[in-house]
Amino acid sequence: MDQDSERARFVDEHWAKLVQRVQMVMPIADELLSGGMLEWEPYCKIRAADTNQEKMREFYKVLQSGGDKVKSALYSRLEIHEPSLFRDLVSTGHHTRSEKTHSSESSPVIHKYMKRICSEYQYVTEYNSLPGEHVLLSERFTQPLILRKHRDRIEREEEIRSSGESFQQVLSSRSSGDSHLNSLFDPDDHGISPSSVILQGNSGNGKSFTVQKIMMDWASGDLYKGRFDIVFHLKCKEINRIPGEKSLVEILSCSCSLTSHEISQILQQSPEKVLVVIDGFDELKLPQDINDTSAHTDLLQKARPVDTLCALLRGRILPESFLLVSSRSTATDTLSDLLKGPQRFSEIVGFSEKGVKEYFQKFFQNEELFRDAYTYVKANETLITACSIPVICWIICTAIQERFKYGENETSGLETTTSIYVDFVCTLLKHHCQGLSQSVLTLLRSLGQLAERGMREQQVLLDEDSVNETISDPAGNPFLCKFLFKRRVDLETMFSFMHLSFQEFFCALYYVLLDEEESLGKLLMDSSSETRFEAVVQFAFGLLNKDVRSTLKEHGLFIRPKTQAHLKEWILEKVKGFSRSSNLVFILLHSLYELHEEDFVKEAMAFWKYINLFDKSLSRTDCCALLYCCQCCQSFEELYCLSLKSEYLSMILPILHKFKDASFVIEDPSVSDLGELINTVTRGQTLSSQSVYIKIHQDHYLDLGSFSLTFSHPVLNIDWTRLFQIIKQRDLEAFLSVLHSFSNLEKMEMSVKCLTEKLSVWILQMSQNCPKLTELTLDAGLLLEDGVEILQSSNTRPRCMMTFNGSICNKPSQKCTDSDDRWSRCNQYVKILLNDQGFSMETLRQ
Repeated sequence: MDQDSERARFVDEHWAKLVQRVQMVMPIADELLSGGMLEWEPYCKIRAADTNQEKMREFYKVLQSGGDKVKSALYSRLEIHEPSLFRDLVSTGHHTRSEKTHSSESSPVIHKYMKRICSEYQYVTEYNSLPGEHVLLSERFTQPLILRKHRDRIEREEEIRSSGESFQQVLSSRSSGDSHLNSLFDPDDHGISPSSVILQGNSGNGKSFTVQKIMMDWASGDLYKGRFDIVFHLKCKEINRIPGEKSLVEILSCSCSLTSHEISQILQQSPEKVLVVIDGFDELKLPQDINDTSAHTDLLQKARPVDTLCALLRGRILPESFLLVSSRSTATDTLSDLLKGPQRFSEIVGFSEKGVKEYFQKFFQNEELFRDAYTYVKANETLITACSIPVICWIICTAIQERFKYGENETSGLETTTSIYVDFVCTLLKHHCQGLSQSVLTLLRSLGQLAERGMREQQVLLDEDSVNETISDPAGNPFLCKFLFKRRVDLETMFSFMHLSFQEFFCALYYVLLDEEESLGKLLMDSSSETRFEAVVQFAFGLLNKDVRSTLKEHGLFIRPKTQAHLKEWILEKVKGFSRSSNLVFILLHSLYELHEEDFVKEAMAFWKYINLFDKSLSRTDCCALLYCCQCCQSFEELYCLSLKSEYLSMILPILHKFKDASFVIEDPSVSDLGELINTVTRGQTLSSQSVYIKIHQDHYLDLGSFSLTFSHPVLNIDWTRLFQIIKQRDLEAFLSVLHSFSNLEKMEMSVKCLTEKLSVWILQMSQNCPKLTELTLDAGLLLEDGVEILQSSNTRPRCMMTFNGSICNKPSQKCTDSDDRWSRCNQYVKILLNDQGFSMETLRQ
């Protein structure tokens, strides 16, 4: 039997006792979920079970479908999380062949070391953890997307500029399915395995978390089984603090629980089975004379710790071993020059859309909270793009969780986009900018100047000379990315921000911190005509937000009152002279939302009577901005050309009563959506009458193209949901009978394909049943002869004015029916008027 089969047999034999005695069910389930051994749905069922015994019984269903592999994974977790129970079961007589082999062939020292790694690495301390507070690694780690290829200039620019769904599509097109941690040292297409792997990633992309996951999975027996007997973990930040001169054995001893003697024995016995993981090469303080240092090959030879580490990287010490080195892109070229070969390049590019969703699920571990938070973020194109950065995911989830904790259950307006970006920048300043040779203000201003230049020149890839002119230490800057591109027979170095949105943010920060009225005025003027500055303006107003200013103040960054006043004056000027057709509407709405200062928003909205949204389909973020701004105002004249998905309809319903006139389109509405909308509109108290216009696609609903109804106030208690259900079912008879009951109906407009005899009879009857009806207009593709004859010869003359527009047959000798080739013969367009004075028909065109 192989190891998995042996372990599975152990689980099967002791299952009854496991059900009764396992206490750490959820930590085990969390790790199996993180390792891909457990799907989300069965995981939720396990979590929902009341007792540990019931949770284990749910586990059994997973084990039966997953087979030996999943049982083996459970076995390894039991060994870690339930050591006493595990020893008891082993002592009863069953000992797997793999355990016997392990105890006889594997060093007890390594086995003890693996146990220590499992104990220490199963937890993570977060940036905001209180003393002694931590969370399970399995509750935070989500597999990032790892690419094993360089991208060219065009591909990089596409990634930086794209956002939302297109960004995820771009990432998916880059992936070749080789992002699993277990494949990092696999042979390439030529059968060559790397001795060294570079794991590149931007700040906050999860390099250190990935390294911790590698250590944890190796120690648990789930990673590099049979490939590496031992894995060491060195942190460059800690190596910088090691005093004096040290040998490699001493450096390794400083980072783990093994003694120098134990390490020396292990390294000498099987160096080809050793993996050294070096985390954060970009943080290593390399000396100026790094290339002139004397070479040494002895494990026990002492030197400056950085020299010893470089000797290991070059393969002078322990040349048979394997290396995995993580670094930011700004130091990758230096690392590559030092690193022994054969090398493999790999890059953590962050979370895919699936990864973002999985992270949110793990973080909240509550289906309702997860759904609310993820829906909120996914609808914000800027935030869902930024969520590819794991630290951004953590910041957003932490902020949302805090608001939920204090009972704020509405996700609309939970966090402004600017506040998330400010939190991200401040997190990197605090935890990834140690040893800065300049002030934070100087650093941010130089970044802002670089960003502003790129925005003006419409560039996201910035040449090396421009960067060096502006940034004093590009290689040590956590906010920049560095790329090498092939250019003919040479290499070209370029830099960029992590994404275009960060370039826009730093540009806004530059304008706000610069405190030059002329420059700020130019930005505001340019935003009116150039769409590329819209996001910059919105970020600028977001920086005025009270909470954001408080956060910036903690880092010695102050926004002067003069700058705040200048930005606010600009908005007031724009809304006072606001035009219904102004293309500034979305900039203003989002800027006010990012500002989130209720008193000022009320002042600005008091001048804003007409909101024209230009038939643009609103996103959830647009709806949040519209909702917030409208809630700060008493009433509006008109909401014009609103178009939105039905899923966002409920968001704008609470503000519809503030508009005297509203015109909008709902994409793919359900019957209940339409019913809820019309009920909301007709409950309004701002008008003495209510007008409702519904557009129905002819191919789907009856012969009815559209209809408009105007009622006297108050509107009758109409079952709108039932009415739309009838329309959806294409039941014309039922639809007409419902309209007969609208005794408060004042005006009606309809468009149909044909005016038939039956429809004419119904219209005449309705004029008698609706005593308040004053106008009825019907536009038809065809006015069939039988229908016209009914109107002309009827003894019933309506008290209201009826107008019929359409084409009639221009060959009286040939009776026209709906099935005829009507468009070739019925091309005489007429207008028929019918009221209590009689019938008349006017030819409008041939």
